[in-house]
Amino acid sequence: MNGTKLEILYEDNHLIFVTKPSGILSQSDGSGAEDMLSLISDYLAERDRKPGKAFVGLIHRLDRNVGGAMVFAKNSKGASRASEDLRSGFFYKGYIAVSSGALDRAAGESGFLVNRLKKDTVNNRVFESRDGKDCRLYFKHLAVCRGAEGHEKHYYLAVPVTGRAHQIRAQFALAGAPLIGDNKYGQFSRDRGSDPLTAAGAASDRNIGLWSIAISVRRAVDRSERIWAFSLPCGAAFENANGALPEELYAFSGSDELMEILESIKGENDSGEV
Repeated sequence: MNGTKLEILYEDNHLIFVTKPSGILSQSDGSGAEDMLSLISDYLAERDRKPGKAFVGLIHRLDRNVGGAMVFAKNSKGASRASEDLRSGFFYKGYIAVSSGALDRAAGESGFLVNRLKKDTVNNRVFESRDGKDCRLYFKHLAVCRGAEGHEKHYYLAVPVTGRAHQIRAQFALAGAPLIGDNKYGQFSRDRGSDPLTAAGAASDRNIGLWSIAISVRRAVDRSERIWAFSLPCGAAFENANGALPEELYAFSGSDELMEILESIKGENDSGEV
C-alpha cells in the first residue's frame, strides 16, 4: 500500500464508503499518482489476504482537488445497485462549499442557482452558454466567520440537482462567490476582490473550498433501507481564524436536517465531477 491511510466511514459485503483526501485522484490517470480505486483495492487485498488486487468498482468521481465522502463497490452486485441509484435519482450527495463572499443571487438564506453550462473539453472547464446544459444547484447558508488571513468566509451546503462537471465551482463563481482557492473559476468574479489563499498561492489544487460532507445510497440487498455516510471537511480552506471548523458544521453534519434536505432534492444526478 501507499502512504495514505484510508478513513473508512462504512462497509458491508457490497459497498465501502471512505473519505477521499483532497489532492488524490478518484481513479488512476496513468501518471502514477495515488488514486482511491487503487488504494482501496490494495487495502482490501492485504486485509482480506486476497492474491493480487481486490475488485473495487468506481461508482462516481470527485475532482482531484475536492475531498470528502465517496462510495465504492466491492463486487458486481454492489456496483450495479449503486449505479442504478445514481441513474435513477436515489443517490444522494451534499457538499460544503466555502466562498470568500456571499452569493449575489441569494434570495434569503437558501434557494437555487440556475445556469446553462457548456463543457470545454480541451481546457477541462465549463462556461455559461445558451447552448449549454441546464444546471440547477440548491444552496443553504450555514455559517460565516473570519479566516486566518482576516478575510471573511461563507459556508454553504451545496446540493447539485443536476450533476454536471464542475457545476458547484462554476455556479458559485458565476453568482459572485467563487470558492476559496479555486484558481480555475475564481476569475469569473474578479470584482469581488482577491481571495487571499489563491492570491498567495497557498491554495493549490489541494486546498479548494469544496468537500463532500454526505453521501447516501440504498442497500444492495434490502433496497428499502438506506446507508448514510458523513465526512467533516479537512484543510486550511475550511478553517476559521483559530484553525478550527465553525461549530455550525459539527452540528449540521449527520443531522436530521441535512438528511431531510438531501432526501427532498429530486432530479437528475449523473456521474459528472464537481
